[in-house]
Amino acid sequence: MNDFTLALQITALGMGLVFGAIILLWLMMIALVKLTAERKHAANFPQADSAPAEISPAAIAALTVSVALAEQENASAPVLPEPPTALVSAWQLAMRMRQSSEKGNFRRH
Repeated sequence: MNDFTLALQITALGMGLVFGAIILLWLMMIALVKLTAERKHAANFPQADSAPAEISPAAIAALTVSVALAEQENASAPVLPEPPTALVSAWQLAMRMRQSSEKGNFRRH
C-alpha cells in the first residue's frame, strides 16, 4: 500500500466520521422535536358543523374599553430622545491609542 492510497483511506474515514456525526445530530434533533412537541387534541377545537359561540354584549363592551385604554396608555407614553453621539467613536479611540502606543510618547516636558 503506497502513501497516496493510505492518505485517501484516512481522508475517507475522516469525512465519513464527520458526515456520520452530522447525520446523527440531525436525527437526534428530529427525535427531540417529535418527543417534545405539544399534543393537540381534537376535542379542544370546535367542529366545522357546530354553531359559532355567542359573545355577550357586555364582553364586547369590556373588550372595547380595554383596547381603548391600552391605546391611550401607549399614546401618552413619553418618547425618550436618542442619546447624544460621542465625539470620538470607540473604534476611533482604539485606533488612536494603538497608533500612539506604537509610536511612543514624544512629548517633551
